[in-house]
Amino acid sequence: MQHEPYSIVMPAQRDTGVVFASPHSGRAYDAAFVNHSRLDFLQLRSSEDAFVDDLFGTAPACGAPFLMARAPRAYVDLNRAPEELDPALIEGVRRVSQNPRVASGLGVIPRVVAGGRAIYTGKITLEDAHHRIKTYWRPYHDRLQTLLDEARRDFGQGILIDCHSMPHEALDQSVRNGQRPDVVIGDRFGAAASPRIVAAVEAAFAAAGFRTVRNVPFAGAYIAQAYGRPSRCQHAVQVEIDRALYMNESTLTLRSDVADMKSALSAVVADLAHIGRTTERRLAAE
Repeated sequence: MQHEPYSIVMPAQRDTGVVFASPHSGRAYDAAFVNHSRLDFLQLRSSEDAFVDDLFGTAPACGAPFLMARAPRAYVDLNRAPEELDPALIEGVRRVSQNPRVASGLGVIPRVVAGGRAIYTGKITLEDAHHRIKTYWRPYHDRLQTLLDEARRDFGQGILIDCHSMPHEALDQSVRNGQRPDVVIGDRFGAAASPRIVAAVEAAFAAAGFRTVRNVPFAGAYIAQAYGRPSRCQHAVQVEIDRALYMNESTLTLRSDVADMKSALSAVVADLAHIGRTTERRLAAE
């Protein structure tokens, strides 16, 4: 499998410290990978954050860069540390310590997709795993850090909006008073971003009519942990959107009213981009 490691759309004029990124919407599936899998193509795509890159696609028009993965999550997971190698999948990897993500098959090279369904019939080589990390994982993260470094240099702060989607059923335990949240905002319980920035992100979604909760059930994984450095004026906020709001999860097809969803999100994106403008530097000063 060999594709460009990522896609990036830069604004005509970059005027905000906000960076949008979508690490799980990659859909450049190589035929050899698909043929190697025991799953059919639709099953293989079940872990993909389908259409998230499209939903947040107005970011460059709002002055912010948008970085998007091309490799699918089932092939390499950009929201995991490169050391999260699964000995149950990769030959030659020794079990060092208990890691719940790796143990469940969701390491940097996933062993399973949604529902715990195994991707492969056997193991893959350590050389293959290292190739995926070198070819796709590292270029994506190198570019992401560069974008945030530029944001801090030019605007006094870098604010990563890490864009994801979540299965509708993931929110079954989050229903309160008959209300189901639409969006989960993750800041690793305050460790990854300034409270004021997180509040501004939450307000942007609320203004567009979305119900939000924080950190439960998704507080942020590797990306939020690695890039969230509020003391260095670098913030990371993970955004998870309920897939049922815009697509059929079984068929991975868009709902007929998706235009309404995209219109609402375009307003959200504009508000999020505004958080990182030079005049808003005070949000990072805590």
